[in-house]
Amino acid sequence: MLNQNNHNGNIFMKVSAALAAMTLVSGASIGMYKLASERSEAAPAQNPAVVTETAETAETESSGSTAGAPAVNMSWVEMASSADALTIPEIAAKAMPSAVGISSTFTYTPQNTGYGNFAFGGMRGNAQPASQEVQAAGSGIVMTSDGYIITNAHVIYDTESEYQMGKATSVTVIMGENHDEEYEAEIVGYDIQTDLAVLKIDAEGLTPAEFGNSDDLQVGELVVAIGNPLGFELYGTTTCGIVSAKNREVQLEDRTMTLIQTDAAINAGNSGGMLLNAYGQVIGINSMKMSASYGEASVEGLGFAIPINDAAEIIRSLIENGYVTGRPQLGITGATVSEEQAAFYQMPQGVYVYSATESSGLQEGDVITAIDGVEITTMDELNAQKNLHKAGETVTLRINRGGEIKTVQVTLQESVPEA
Repeated sequence: MLNQNNHNGNIFMKVSAALAAMTLVSGASIGMYKLASERSEAAPAQNPAVVTETAETAETESSGSTAGAPAVNMSWVEMASSADALTIPEIAAKAMPSAVGISSTFTYTPQNTGYGNFAFGGMRGNAQPASQEVQAAGSGIVMTSDGYIITNAHVIYDTESEYQMGKATSVTVIMGENHDEEYEAEIVGYDIQTDLAVLKIDAEGLTPAEFGNSDDLQVGELVVAIGNPLGFELYGTTTCGIVSAKNREVQLEDRTMTLIQTDAAINAGNSGGMLLNAYGQVIGINSMKMSASYGEASVEGLGFAIPINDAAEIIRSLIENGYVTGRPQLGITGATVSEEQAAFYQMPQGVYVYSATESSGLQEGDVITAIDGVEITTMDELNAQKNLHKAGETVTLRINRGGEIKTVQVTLQESVPEA
């Protein structure tokens, strides 16, 4: 997540996802954003879907989990670790060279306050709000020795903050033992839906992370998080905890993410950083946390990470295509017609179409009330049904057009993000 401030200190930007706080925040909560197989006798295999190369690591010989009750006076770290696990200092030493910082610069232009044309002392002018630069700090993971870096989408693309600034105008990757090496980064691709992004820097000989198998995780297993909470003054902060739950569904606005829950400390700035297993392998990408105050409850130790197995195919597509292929879209812009709006304007509840592509067969003013026979009243419900399909497939929409009920066949287009 990110905590972001502009250079003048008059903007505190909240971008959520990787440490989301009811909002994808760079400082977090789970709000805006609204995994048990036995371990094999050897350390879990790397995930071939993500890794094309790995750093050299010391060989460890596994003897499997010890049967029976834990030994007397055994610490929680020992109870949460396999017999062949690395120590926490060993995990940190192995992974730290692959942990980086991400600094993103966004351009924010305040909306005109209404005093655009003004007269004062007989002189007229046109006051235009001045653009400001907003800085965001996050974390990242070295994927390959030649400079591919993994992070969260919200670290480099703002859709969740109140400012809605879009893609960062520049991104810098920070690394090195003293975090004094800086590289200008290219945004290779990003996917807002899964909160993943890939960057590329012009560098060779980097130490790539070793990736594990997130499907092998067990509840209660030791995990370690490395990232940059609250910015780079705390660069490379290492925290540890356990897997609190697997396959935890977390709702963030109109999308549901299935994540690893952990009590390892994750805070703003950890977004896009690594969650490691007891072998020092990346098994998750830290993405969000429950805020310190959730409703009337005070909460702690509720962090969430994207399972690396789920991220693998997305990352590959981002590298190969710059976006995730096959995602469907109707070709419209629209909004939910609330119950109150429906009563006031004497129209049905559903999704009001503001604009539509010619190929969609829809028109401005249409209200979509059903898709494939399923009644819908909100944009979220429409998207949920649409996302059951792939680009190129056809769906049947029931619409209200000026009081007349019609049925329209729409061939779903491929969703391609803005350049």
